[in-house]
Amino acid sequence: MRIAVVSDIHGNLPALEAVIRDFRSRGVDAVVNLGDSLSGPLLPLETAQFLMAQDWPTIAGNHERQMLTQGPEPMGPSDACARARLSRRELDWMAALPSTLPFTPEVFLCHGTPDSDLDALLETLEPARLRAATAAEVDARLGAAAAPVVLCGHTHVPRAVRSSSGQLIVNPGSVGLPALETTRPYKVFVETGSPDARYAILEQRGGSWIPMLISVPYQHQTMADLAQARNRPDWAHALRTGYMA
Repeated sequence: MRIAVVSDIHGNLPALEAVIRDFRSRGVDAVVNLGDSLSGPLLPLETAQFLMAQDWPTIAGNHERQMLTQGPEPMGPSDACARARLSRRELDWMAALPSTLPFTPEVFLCHGTPDSDLDALLETLEPARLRAATAAEVDARLGAAAAPVVLCGHTHVPRAVRSSSGQLIVNPGSVGLPALETTRPYKVFVETGSPDARYAILEQRGGSWIPMLISVPYQHQTMADLAQARNRPDWAHALRTGYMA
């Protein structure tokens, strides 16, 4: 079995389309989406409509929850920009998404950790840096999730790690946003250093699960220009370079 894993699309439909072309050329049996699909100044409506037409198992990320539950004042500019472009139909679709999902008995889907859409499973935020989580931190954050494979997103950092008990944890990285600023609880830049779209393929082979972290080029300049036109120079620079300005 081969599963394509996408996450953190952030309304970047051209990046998603490039990823789809790539995984179709490789051959996959299923596609799963780990959330944060729409937030940002790009193409949230078009991306939502595209995703709604697919049969992909999809979960909600923190940005879906925030767009549905926060008022205009606490809502961040990326969520507000996307929210303003969505109709009731897309909001109802978002509201129906689960926060976690057992995809199969062997594969569990979450956005951040099994217990939180805001906490990171494989990284720890410290003042001035985002570091790889220790084995003890990973074990604690897995909580009661006992599936052999746990798929997570949220941090936009592609990574595959095994817990002390042998569980495979995979973050595919972000399809649509290769750099960002996080402020919870510290202000830190997260940067991949490349404008490419990221995703993963998870393959079951000989009784074991093998992850592949994949980087795909696409016409990123178009999306950078759109972000700039919508008064988001931070996004434009991130989309153009993979770094924060």
